Amino acid sequence: MKLICIGRNYAKHIEELQNEKPDNPVVFLKPDSAVLSKNMPFVIPSFSNEVHYEVEVLVKICKVGKHIQPKFAANYYNEIGLGIDFTARDLQNELRAKGLSWEKSKAFDGSAKIGEFVAKDKLGDLENLSFSLLKNDELVQDGNSSAMLWKIDEIITYVSQFFTLKIGDIIFTGTPAGVGKVSEGDTLVGVLNKSENFMVKIR
Repeated sequence: MKLICIGRNYAKHIEELQNEKPDNPVVFLKPDSAVLSKNMPFVIPSFSNEVHYEVEVLVKICKVGKHIQPKFAANYYNEIGLGIDFTARDLQNELRAKGLSWEKSKAFDGSAKIGEFVAKDKLGDLENLSFSLLKNDELVQDGNSSAMLWKIDEIITYVSQFFTLKIGDIIFTGTPAGVGKVSEGDTLVGVLNKSENFMVKIR
């Protein structure tokens, strides 16, 4: 199982981090060791003083595919979820300034919180999914899949040019504006289409 992550997929998030809008989806990977075990807290790693939450809609792949055409992309997933791409922002900025890969800041152990998956036919219009993140009961991120620069099926078509998609692979589709720092003692709650999807404590 691999985690395929899409960066810079929401215009307002691009603006808040003062990044350039890409011509194509920005793609990076997380290993399976990045998955935070269910019901376990997220432990802030010793190598970062500024870990950020990034809530994202997740797509679970249900069949093997390569060079998937847009009209067939929807056949490759049956479930949608919600999760967090934890990012060591200070380390990421340092690596980017040197022109180096992001992986150490994005793919470290426990950096991927994965919530519950829901059958896509129970969620209605997948291009109008509302989702949000609360930190200590305060709304910090409020997104909708309609604002994605690249929609779910477009992402599947694009990434399958480079990687064979396999059953159980998970795609992180990007985060909206509102990312911010986590601190010890915080509680994060993810909400998908008005239903609580996950909760994680920060240690």
